[in-house]
Amino acid sequence: MSLKKFNLRDLIADAADLLRQAGIEDSRREARFLAAWALQIDLTALLTRDVMSEDAAKRFQQAVDRRRMREPMALITGRTGFWTLDLAVSPATLVPRGDSETLIEALLEARPERQSRLRILDLGTGTGCLLLAALAEYPNAFGVGVDLSADAAVLASRNAAGNGLRERSAFLCGHWADALQGRFDVVLSNPPYIETDVISSLMPEVRIFEPASALDGGTDGLDAYRLLIGALGRLLTDDGLAIFELGQGQDEDVARLALDMELRVRGVRKDLGGIGRALLIERTAGPAVEFK
Repeated sequence: MSLKKFNLRDLIADAADLLRQAGIEDSRREARFLAAWALQIDLTALLTRDVMSEDAAKRFQQAVDRRRMREPMALITGRTGFWTLDLAVSPATLVPRGDSETLIEALLEARPERQSRLRILDLGTGTGCLLLAALAEYPNAFGVGVDLSADAAVLASRNAAGNGLRERSAFLCGHWADALQGRFDVVLSNPPYIETDVISSLMPEVRIFEPASALDGGTDGLDAYRLLIGALGRLLTDDGLAIFELGQGQDEDVARLALDMELRVRGVRKDLGGIGRALLIERTAGPAVEFK
């Protein structure tokens, strides 16, 4: 793409048209967001600008070209928001999504005492978004995040520092909880849960640009849950709580895995779209209870 004009309104209009042709919904909004990013201003300040410098226009052009190829916006800008956090992102991890905030909402409702000295474990931590969001809400808690990717563990550690949470967190490279000793009050995880044969049909932003290891849940999408639930007996304290993110329609299958291990299913919390997104499991055996 060649953007020869430097009139900001024209640049945004041209970019929006190119993004629309690439199949991107709300292309005008995305073009404005990228223009603001290129200018290093917010969207409100964009309203007061009429022109873009040559350097900013080049930066804008490159960003639009990347977005036309369906690269996620967060990977282009290198950052995204999650809960109350500002996080760096990279191709080593999934881009945090708003649906995952359902796990934090569920945790806050299930453990309302914010001053609790919780020990929190986040398995498959990625950017560290779940663990860091939990630590931000529980100022006396300490957490450990584990990821198979060394690059992801380094990124999560950097995000902890950037959000003032370095002293209360540690990030390790490992295969789930294989190398861990001790028990935790809370275990969080957003594991890979997409069926292997579905991955090829995902939107390009996910299929092409996000790590397959963080997506592929095996033939039925449940491989990671089998491993995680099998480890809860040794990972959770007596009154410990695990919260797992779910894919659409997986709540009953994953709940059954927990019940088969004689764990107690506290319930499922739905996301804003009405999908059962967060499954709550307790170490104490017993009947499932209703949870919104």
